[in-house]
Amino acid sequence: MLAALKRIRNSSVEQPMGKNRSGLTEPEIDSATSPQTGSTQRPLLVYLQAILPSLNPTERQIGEYILEDPERVLSSSISDMRRGSGASVGSIVGFCRTLGVKGYASFKISLARELAQGGLSAALRAVDGQPPSSLYESVFQFHTQSLRETLQLNSEATFEQASRIIELARKIEFFSIGMSYPVAYTACNKLRLIGIAATTQSDSHLQLIAATQLQKGDVAFGISCSGSTHETVQCLQIARENKATTLSVTNCMKSPITEHSDLVLYATPSEIKYFQAPLASRVTQLALVDALFVSIAQRRKNKTATHLQRAGEKLLEHRLKKP
Repeated sequence: MLAALKRIRNSSVEQPMGKNRSGLTEPEIDSATSPQTGSTQRPLLVYLQAILPSLNPTERQIGEYILEDPERVLSSSISDMRRGSGASVGSIVGFCRTLGVKGYASFKISLARELAQGGLSAALRAVDGQPPSSLYESVFQFHTQSLRETLQLNSEATFEQASRIIELARKIEFFSIGMSYPVAYTACNKLRLIGIAATTQSDSHLQLIAATQLQKGDVAFGISCSGSTHETVQCLQIARENKATTLSVTNCMKSPITEHSDLVLYATPSEIKYFQAPLASRVTQLALVDALFVSIAQRRKNKTATHLQRAGEKLLEHRLKKP
């Protein structure tokens, strides 16, 4: 199994490899950041929103100015941008290159193309030219757009690689706390339902202990909206030091959790926050783990059917029992 897992990690389905900030090899992110690269375009504004927390103060100032009113930028010269954002011309050009475009002119072209295609989601903004008829409809529209953007942020090859790593693992341990923990708990139970050894602990101290017990052939799966949750990042770091394979789901690109992950799936960031937690983050995180679950279940059709039948029969017996 270990040899098979190694082949999966080094197979041709991997994305081009690069060095992360810790010097370790991980799937290349920056090469795919240009919205014009590849057959599936990475949303420029979604990507900007995802990396915003990791930018330096000047870059964040520019990014926030753009996200505040993207359409204003289309009619702005670089001098206008300088006055509006308070950043220097050199900083603006460097910021554009951070997004994967050559300069300010190229950035405006990419931005215009994306806005024409409805690239920036907003819960209370018109969708497909039609404003929502009610607040409730706007929430559903927002979730729909967030799911579309999440699909754009992740390649099919990355999904395939992640699902095969999980399928071949000796066991999977999920690490998450706070509002993201229900996603980890759900993912763990889905995998157990089809016969894959998966566990998770609700207590952060027990998660830390579990991380120390992982080894080569195991998978540590971290889920964090911010990608900066200390406990989750620490668990993945420890697991990786013990030679376990590390996967993560996060809504924030270039966050600390990505430095300790062999493979990362990205959920789209949210523009609306409740209690400091993005509105759509749980929906998009759940969609990602559901995609992995379905992929594994399809490859293991016979085993999946057997496990589901056994579980279904016992659950039915349990429900029909009378006190």
